[in-house]
Amino acid sequence: MVRFENVGLRYGMGAEVLRDISFQIEPRSFQFLTGPSGAGKTTLLRLVLLSLKPTRGFIKLFGREASTLDKDAVTALRRRIGVVFQDFRLLDHLTTYENVALPLRVQGRDEASYRSEVVELLRWVGLGERMHVLPPVLSGGEKQRAAIARALIVRPELLLADEPTGNVDPTLARRLLRLFVELHKTGTAVVIATHDLTLMEQFDGARRLVLGEGHLHIYD
Repeated sequence: MVRFENVGLRYGMGAEVLRDISFQIEPRSFQFLTGPSGAGKTTLLRLVLLSLKPTRGFIKLFGREASTLDKDAVTALRRRIGVVFQDFRLLDHLTTYENVALPLRVQGRDEASYRSEVVELLRWVGLGERMHVLPPVLSGGEKQRAAIARALIVRPELLLADEPTGNVDPTLARRLLRLFVELHKTGTAVVIATHDLTLMEQFDGARRLVLGEGHLHIYD
């Protein structure tokens, strides 16, 4: 599903921030991406999403070599990926419900075909009473949950989550992790970037991708 071979990344003429990164993400797998603050976890996820181009090395996504893809091909591949960003990226002029439903609207689906699905997911993440309010009214934790729901509503083949429990309390963090686990059981490959050791310990079967000083270490 994702393959990196000797990938390196530098900004401008500076030293490489990521060096000789090689790993694979298999279909239906579950892994945590971890490492100290500033290690490059978000940068690595952006490389997977093809929103950053490597300075060197080889990236393959869903069997396609990234360097050969045009803009339309990249857009098509990204539709197979759900992403939870740290900055949420909700649209302030749309309600919580409309933000979560937006990927399905973009796909051209009729609202009658997905309304109950969106409502059920919003209730599951604890936003059933907040689905008709605008994002500026939501708390940071509520925005996080809305962003997670939007990523999951398309039932992606690959989910990339960047610190998805960073703005919620421990109880809700465990509930959200269970949601990721259930999604994984349906066949989605999951990558969760986090520095929360307690969170990782709740899923013993997950592989750990550990970034440090520009290098990636893998622990199965």
